[in-house]
Amino acid sequence: MDSRVSELFGGCCRPAGGGAGAALRGRGGAAPGGGGGSKTKKKNGRSRGGKANNPPYLPPEAEDGNIEYKLKLVNPSQYRFEHLVTQMKWRLQEGRGEAVYQIGVEDNGLLVGLSEEEMRASLKTLRRMAEKVGADITVLREREVDYDSDVPRKITEVLVRKVPDNQQFLDLRVAVLGNVDSGKSTLLGVLTQGELDNGRGRARLNLFRHLHEIQSGRTSSISFEILGFNSKGEVVNYSDSRTAEEICESSSKMITFIDLAGHHKYLKTTIFGLTSYCPDFAMLVVSANTGIAGTTREHLGLAMALKVPFFIVISKVDLCSKATVERTVKQLERILKQPGCNKLPLLVNSDDDAVTAAQQFAQSPNITPIFTLSSVSGENLDLLKVFLNILPPLTNSKEQEELMQQHTEFQVDEIYTVPEVGTVVGGTLSSGICREGENLVVGPTDDGKFLRLKVCSIQRNRSACRVLRAGQAATLALGPFDRSLLRKGMVMVSPEMNPTICSVFEAEIVLLFHATTFRKGFQVTVHVGNVRQTAIVEKIHGKDKLRTGEKAVVCFRFIKHPEYLKIGAKLLFREGVTKGIGHVTNLQAITTKENGLEESLGLGQLSF
Repeated sequence: MDSRVSELFGGCCRPAGGGAGAALRGRGGAAPGGGGGSKTKKKNGRSRGGKANNPPYLPPEAEDGNIEYKLKLVNPSQYRFEHLVTQMKWRLQEGRGEAVYQIGVEDNGLLVGLSEEEMRASLKTLRRMAEKVGADITVLREREVDYDSDVPRKITEVLVRKVPDNQQFLDLRVAVLGNVDSGKSTLLGVLTQGELDNGRGRARLNLFRHLHEIQSGRTSSISFEILGFNSKGEVVNYSDSRTAEEICESSSKMITFIDLAGHHKYLKTTIFGLTSYCPDFAMLVVSANTGIAGTTREHLGLAMALKVPFFIVISKVDLCSKATVERTVKQLERILKQPGCNKLPLLVNSDDDAVTAAQQFAQSPNITPIFTLSSVSGENLDLLKVFLNILPPLTNSKEQEELMQQHTEFQVDEIYTVPEVGTVVGGTLSSGICREGENLVVGPTDDGKFLRLKVCSIQRNRSACRVLRAGQAATLALGPFDRSLLRKGMVMVSPEMNPTICSVFEAEIVLLFHATTFRKGFQVTVHVGNVRQTAIVEKIHGKDKLRTGEKAVVCFRFIKHPEYLKIGAKLLFREGVTKGIGHVTNLQAITTKENGLEESLGLGQLSF
């Protein structure tokens, strides 16, 4: 873990060489033919006023992944057509229901282009292929290439999206970060409700969970909002009086926003949201009129420490002059380019930029898209929707399959009691598959034991679901199971897994900030996944004390009860202004005989 991340908590990031266009040459590239800003330098390989230069290339086509190059698809034979359909199924599987086709591009990445007639015939064939596999196509953008021809020739980039079977739509989780009063909840309200804000916070009212949040206008708890996109790339939200079930049924892709608190006194809730809910991406919201203020820098540092890819939204541009917005953008670019960050900011000003940003963002960890928008006037709101629609998942189907082959492991993040349903737990399935009616064990309890229980029913995105797969978040109804036996930080696992728990563990850490020296006996709040508990420093290996920026292997001991941890898990600890990050390297496991497997009789728990 790079100790330079520590500078983010007290300031900073490193100049990235070259402009955005120079770096945007990864797979699936900037716009075909050179990206959003290519026209100002060359016109796809030809210098202004000159003859053909080097022919323009994309990176060669990869066998894996969801991006396919096709030179032309004009009147294929039946055998060829069936082969193309099989190929499309593979690309869709790799992209978990999404694929991008570049038409007019050779397999080596050479941008050849097609005539108008050939392109029309190729798109017709592509549409037939998509219909065969139960998918829709959407043209993302077109480019002219003319480096070696007098006839205008085009290449076209097409998004193919399948409607997944059995409710298995593509689901991406986006954590929403930013300082208090930066407009996070209002932006989510506008995106998910489909109505612009009135400038006085009307859009955010549906997101608040408590009366004091409505009265103060400040989020203090974690809430979830959903935004869907159908197979044609159209927005599906709560407008037109849709219910959550209807949104799930109509959507091929779902964005789940995790609305986190911006105020510093709710920082532990924000950290818990980032560590336990395993977001795929983070959206950092910055107010245009205040710039980088309050907890903005700290939230940026948390996202970087936990290696969550983030993009930035500058809100409230309707309140500011153009000069003020530009000043905030420059302030952010300066922060992003300094040594602790080393990011390459990409300002999104058009649909073309949004497509480029979405494709590059998932492939290159250094690129950070920046949007400037208003939740009141709706300015540039569509650019964010285009970006979210095209944003690909971070994991491919192979990684997903490997996770699903493992034992069931469900992290307990929330606990509720629902009338006529009983005890309900919310969380994320880390690995395996969980089915309705399945028998699991939950723990560890305060005395280190695991209790048997049965999953009565499952709800995902507020609609019933029979099977839960690795990486998906859901709520599980446990029937009459006694709620008092549960707490946040527990796990529900397969009985045959024989889970290991510990009170003492070692972690390799970097001390990001501490006012004096970090010594044995110091107490900190440790966050590891959904685990959050106070731990005491038992030993610092090879040193007596640590100062800001130093690394060491430290032995921690939980002061209340044992927890379920895994080697390699990311760790974050804090105490006042003291902060540190690292990963778990060793566990002093409590043996099976000690932790046992028990049933609490008379409480309605079910045995096998």
